[in-house]
Amino acid sequence: MSERVRRENRSGRKIAALVFVFIAVFCSVFFAARGKFATPATDKTAMLILSPFQNAFAWVGNQVTYVINTVGEIRHLYAQNKALKEEVEILRAQNLTASEFASENQRLRALLGYKQVATQFDLIAASVIGRDSATWSSVVVINRGTADGVADNMAVITEMGLVGHILEAGVNTSKVRLILDPRSSVGTLVQRPESRVAGIVEGDINNPNQPRMTNIPKNADVKVDDMVVTSGFGGVYPKGIVVGKITEIQNDTGGLLKFGIMEPSVNFEKLEDVAVIVASREAPPEPIQPPPQTPGTETDPVKTAQEIQQSKLIREQARQQVQQTQQQQLQQAAAKNPQPQQPAPGGAAQ
Repeated sequence: MSERVRRENRSGRKIAALVFVFIAVFCSVFFAARGKFATPATDKTAMLILSPFQNAFAWVGNQVTYVINTVGEIRHLYAQNKALKEEVEILRAQNLTASEFASENQRLRALLGYKQVATQFDLIAASVIGRDSATWSSVVVINRGTADGVADNMAVITEMGLVGHILEAGVNTSKVRLILDPRSSVGTLVQRPESRVAGIVEGDINNPNQPRMTNIPKNADVKVDDMVVTSGFGGVYPKGIVVGKITEIQNDTGGLLKFGIMEPSVNFEKLEDVAVIVASREAPPEPIQPPPQTPGTETDPVKTAQEIQQSKLIREQARQQVQQTQQQQLQQAAAKNPQPQQPAPGGAAQ
């Protein structure tokens, strides 16, 4: 039964194709002979018959044109989208590079500002290029070495404070032992003028991010939030470099001493740029400030200095006048009392 249906469908398709071919041939012959046998009635009839076919052909042509234009636009949009993606990737890479340069510029400007303030130090800027895998938090590698004037045991700092010292100087790179290392020891002082207690800052193996200030007498004047600076003892770290702040004070095991847990002034987790102190000089003393004056008796320091200078000039002039007067008196006395003449040797008495 199904085979019969298939045969009928095929026959119907063949008949429809023949009818379509016949109509097409008829239209071709008709249009070819239209110029010779054209009548108004014939034109109307032909237009009526051929109108559906013309509309169909026009619709098909429009659809083909639309598809061709759409395909062309899709290809153009694909190429444009690809070019825009490449441009976005390039701009993104440039933006990341610019951000990195801006961050590096900010860090170097901070180091430069510190270098201009700390005139007692000769500094060489360096960048952290690696960390020792064996001691991740205690040793870093910088891109400066003996070719740049770096040597063993030189202090390493940032604008925030002390980093550590040169452990091993190579030709172009050097290893820096941080103050977080338990093998490191830094002579320090409490910066508060009323205290000035000395101690040693060491790394704590149980707390790698917070060193300890040890060897503090139990009755010493050390408080929480005291700032700690280098003491200059030992010859490695110059005096006055900020080390950190005491956050907690605990008693030592023996009971005679205590120690302070510190928060370093340098953020070692974000350590990127440092400076090596290749030479150190004593910092110039701060200018003497005049003591506070009692209300009601205020004086002008500039005017007082001018008056002191003027009084010095007056005393000098008076001293010169006294000297001149004494010289004149001596000359007058010598003129009034001339010395007697001595007789010539061998002369006869008158």
